[in-house]
Amino acid sequence: MNDESEIRNLVYKYADAVCRRSKEDWSSTWSVNAVWELPSSPKVEGRDNIVTFWEEAMSNFPFAAQLIQNGTVEVNGEKATGRWYIVEYLQFADKNGMFNIGVYQDKYIKVDGHWLFSERYYTVLYNDGGTGNMSGTINPYPDLID
Repeated sequence: MNDESEIRNLVYKYADAVCRRSKEDWSSTWSVNAVWELPSSPKVEGRDNIVTFWEEAMSNFPFAAQLIQNGTVEVNGEKATGRWYIVEYLQFADKNGMFNIGVYQDKYIKVDGHWLFSERYYTVLYNDGGTGNMSGTINPYPDLID
């Protein structure tokens, strides 16, 4: 598999882990000294701090789906950059919801033969202002097949 494909798989793994709420898989996508910045919070530095912040943020959403749309990757040796458009559906405890369209601007680093996020900067391009109706039924995520 080439570097570009491996980075695409990293991005897909990240979003898949969000949907499944897999702390283990999600945290494995970050380098030790990574940086993560969201528009509504201060910059978070270091994988452990990023994972703690993510767990706290995810506790606000009984349901979260992050769907990858299109993106770009540019590899330069052991480093790379990328840009990914995403769609997010979020449900709050009161069953109100939110719909976002956003873009991640990324920097990647190859560590021990594996690509990881070294920096992720998220910008919301569209937010429905919490008018999304997410009052439907939440079904549990299925067990993964072997």
